[in-house]
Amino acid sequence: GRKGGLGGCWGWRAGEQGSGRGARCPVGGSGLGLSSVCAVLGTSRLSAPRNRPEGKVLETVGVFEAPKQHGKYETGQLFLHSVFGYRGIVLFPWQARLYDRDVASPVTEKSENAAGHGSKEVKGKTHTYYQVLIDARDCPHISQRSQTEAVTFLANHDDSRALYAIPGLDYVSHEDILPYSSTDQVPIQHELFERFLMYDQTKVPPFVARDTLCAWQEKNHPWLELSDVHRETTENIRVTVIPFYMGMRWRYCIRLENLDSEVVQLRERHWRIFSLSGTLETVRGRGVVGREPVLSKEQPAFQYSSHVSLQASSGHMWGTFRFERPDGSHFDVRIPPFSLESNKDEKTPPSGLHW
Repeated sequence: GRKGGLGGCWGWRAGEQGSGRGARCPVGGSGLGLSSVCAVLGTSRLSAPRNRPEGKVLETVGVFEAPKQHGKYETGQLFLHSVFGYRGIVLFPWQARLYDRDVASPVTEKSENAAGHGSKEVKGKTHTYYQVLIDARDCPHISQRSQTEAVTFLANHDDSRALYAIPGLDYVSHEDILPYSSTDQVPIQHELFERFLMYDQTKVPPFVARDTLCAWQEKNHPWLELSDVHRETTENIRVTVIPFYMGMRWRYCIRLENLDSEVVQLRERHWRIFSLSGTLETVRGRGVVGREPVLSKEQPAFQYSSHVSLQASSGHMWGTFRFERPDGSHFDVRIPPFSLESNKDEKTPPSGLHW
């Protein structure tokens, strides 16, 4: 171990037999998925956890570092995601405004309006998120809990309805980063890794941005940039929403987290979509993106992305998710109101991904 005794970081490798040794591995966040990439070990021989897949062993992938309490992680920082458990690497940070409706602060109560059923005005605070690459080896193991093709963009041709996805690209909040280091010169498997990053042993971390990464960020920031994050908790279910303007439509990413030990299942969604043209649309349906995810103590989170179009340049959305408890009872969880704003400084709506 190093840096205060933080020890080895471990991950599954399929199809191999054997055992390993390791030091204590810190666990952070809500811990979803960390049992599959990280084990709390002593100095004795490894004992397989009960939920470890048969025929798979733990493999050392690096050494944990102390999480940063202040300041930002640099481009090239390796990490484990504290909620979804995948390996990743930081490309660059985004400075967002977090509107957290759970934080006790002086608020101005507002009368009932289209923006959010008698909502309170919430002041945003600066919060760091990161654009990251997900290790392709981990994508199959997290696909049921988090979409690995959730970052979408519009096609760069006449058919503005065509959407394309960038596999293995994600947005990660600062507190979800569990940093680690590795002696491997290619520690992350992703088709863009060597296109964006270059190994430099004189640097810390030892991966630096290539010119292609800087150019890619500059050309694509209009629909990659994250600006506002909205969060609210109802009955121990926390909903986080991040909207993105794509040109012609908006993408919104939603994360659901169960902060309690009781198992619950998402059954229905109920959206209200207000356009500044004066229309108010109601959308109801079963589950989300064709799924009705179960949120448990072992797997407390689910993340997905979807899209919405408006008949105006801006508007806002809010709503509820209906959850079911084990006894069959139901309860509604609020989706915090969030604005859909077009990039007014853009002369033309963004389209296509530029390399």
